[in-house]
Amino acid sequence: MIEERSFEFSLRFIKLVKNLKENNEYVFADQLLRSSTSIGANVAEAGAGQSKKDFISKMAIASKEARESRYWLRLIHKANLSDLDLKEYLEEIEQIIKILTKIVKTSQETI
Repeated sequence: MIEERSFEFSLRFIKLVKNLKENNEYVFADQLLRSSTSIGANVAEAGAGQSKKDFISKMAIASKEARESRYWLRLIHKANLSDLDLKEYLEEIEQIIKILTKIVKTSQETI
């Protein structure tokens, strides 16, 4: 579930990044692209983890990247750097953060 959700999230963010670049906001676009696509990449890597600790580590990194994405997204939103409605993006990143946090905490409890 989280692997597909984070993948779809990354696809949506590519649209936002394209919009930012069209508005000449290259620095924000690049930062957001790196952090938002890293979420799904780390979730995918976690699925192939060599151990439970490796799984937890990758999911924790995904969680950190989600928080970084939220930071950039909030900054872009408050500075009005995109003409897209960012509310759905903000809502989705909050849900992803909650899911990843729950996965990490639950996994840590079963070590």
